[in-house]
Amino acid sequence: MQNVKRNEMGFLPTSVKEIKALGWEQPDIILFTGDVYIDHPAFGAAVIGRVLESEGYKVAIVPQPNWRDDLRDFKKLGEPRLFFAVTAGNMDSMVNHYTAAKRLRSNDAYTPGGVSGFRPDYATVVYTQILKKLFANVPVIIGGVEASMRRLTHYDYWADMLKPSILIDSQADLMVYGMGEKSIVEIAKKIAQGMPVEALRSIPQVVYKDDNLEKYKRSENVIILHPYEGCLTDKYKFAQNFKVIEEESNRLNSKILVEPIKASCVVVNPPFKPAATEEMDRWYDLPYTRLPHPRYKGKTIPAWEMIKFSVNIHRGCFGGCSFCTISAHQGRFISSRSVRSIINEVEAIKKLPDFTGYLSDLGGPSANMYGMHPKDYGKCARCKRPSCIYPNICKNLNASHESINDLYSQVCNVKGIKKAFVSSGIRYDLFINKKDSKPEREYFEKLFIHHIPGRLKVAPEHTSDGVLKLMRKPSFELFRQLKQWFDSLNEKYGLKQQLIPYFISSHPGSTEDDMKQLAEETRNLNFKLEQVQDFTPTPMTLATTIYYTGINPYTGEKVYVARSIEQKRKQQSYFFWYKNDGKAPEIKNKKRPPERKPPAK
Repeated sequence: MQNVKRNEMGFLPTSVKEIKALGWEQPDIILFTGDVYIDHPAFGAAVIGRVLESEGYKVAIVPQPNWRDDLRDFKKLGEPRLFFAVTAGNMDSMVNHYTAAKRLRSNDAYTPGGVSGFRPDYATVVYTQILKKLFANVPVIIGGVEASMRRLTHYDYWADMLKPSILIDSQADLMVYGMGEKSIVEIAKKIAQGMPVEALRSIPQVVYKDDNLEKYKRSENVIILHPYEGCLTDKYKFAQNFKVIEEESNRLNSKILVEPIKASCVVVNPPFKPAATEEMDRWYDLPYTRLPHPRYKGKTIPAWEMIKFSVNIHRGCFGGCSFCTISAHQGRFISSRSVRSIINEVEAIKKLPDFTGYLSDLGGPSANMYGMHPKDYGKCARCKRPSCIYPNICKNLNASHESINDLYSQVCNVKGIKKAFVSSGIRYDLFINKKDSKPEREYFEKLFIHHIPGRLKVAPEHTSDGVLKLMRKPSFELFRQLKQWFDSLNEKYGLKQQLIPYFISSHPGSTEDDMKQLAEETRNLNFKLEQVQDFTPTPMTLATTIYYTGINPYTGEKVYVARSIEQKRKQQSYFFWYKNDGKAPEIKNKKRPPERKPPAK
């Protein structure tokens, strides 16, 4: 394919006027997203758009279409030559909209001005259903976090029910789960060759619906899950399904998963191999402007303000925390960028308006996992562990901090960079037990002296050993050791850096007595907690499965769960003992408010 002409502004087109200025008769692919359009590698829609563009396809983006009027936003660009692509954005739309107490949020960081109401609940489903109604013969491919985490039967906290695969409700033709660069390019190539959607079912990392369940029963490379209908009537079956799904999602040689539903089935193909450094560099080196589209006329966009001077150095997480969706979406294996690629991005950031020499973050899902990888991938191919560091650090994991030490040094040597902060959270269990090891000691001291913007964020999450076990998090004793080390460095260097711990209330297994213990433990350590949250059940996590079923899928044991709003608020109140003297206020249950109408554009 030939290179696609780019417009003068450097952005992918978002309007008919911009498309005509490029001399296109029609786009090859039109991408709908629930987020604002920011041409930055931290935004999934921008990455997918740029990757497709780099393969020679004409890509247009429709950000935050209005779904309540005459649907003109869905019609304005006409039909694409190949297919529509749909994502809810960087967040699940329900997490974006509602708090853990099911209250409607008053803001949306991914919208100009931070105004809420510019995307619907279950955005992927709403957008896709509209497109299928308007353009019945055009394939619709869904992806992004919302679709990825809802690829099979899942518990939806906001509806308080099990929902089938999002493919069923959305009526999409195909789904890409996880980080979708490789899959979407393969899909585009095959559709461009004239192949029907049915011919794309061999592509890795896609999900599709099939009416022929019997053919999968004859394959050795297939696992047949309990049917959707069986999960509705038996929580044990849903719990058993989750265990299989999580184990297979974390394997290098996973099998095809097939979940029957009515007379058909949903099929999940194994993922692509983790992205190599060369692939990561290619995707991150694409010509992003790193700016919001001019259509927003300089309005403040909170999500962009937070990351515009930051650099994502890797993807993936092998922590396996039971409440976290990162490994289920990005994968358990770390894919790191090269130092060259990162330095090039730093040079690009230096040219941005208002940059004063301070990088806000050199980070990733867990900032210090950069460059960490298995010593022998063959052993990983036989492994089903959901975490490489819990209950202990796997002996097959190269957990050395040498790579990140080198990266920090090289970034700090870039002319014009005054400070390169690390604002992303770190996993202290990767180095606290190895503080006598030179790379780990060097890492923490270097981090402490040069890369903390006054505060270091870490996530012990709880103090109870029983709850931490369910969370797949290390003992609170390791946090105590970290604090001692941190305090000694403050004394050594005459600094007043702050250690900021994150905690979660109402996690499955957490009782009111556990929260009383947490309040006492943190009070004794002189913490007045501020970085706290109430557990929010999100699709496709172990913690959410336990929340819904009351069962630990790995042991079959029953687990206490705080479910009511009163119970959850009471647990959360113990975070703020210094405001209410440890007493839990009476909380009246509040019904979920109706979805608000979007403001006029």
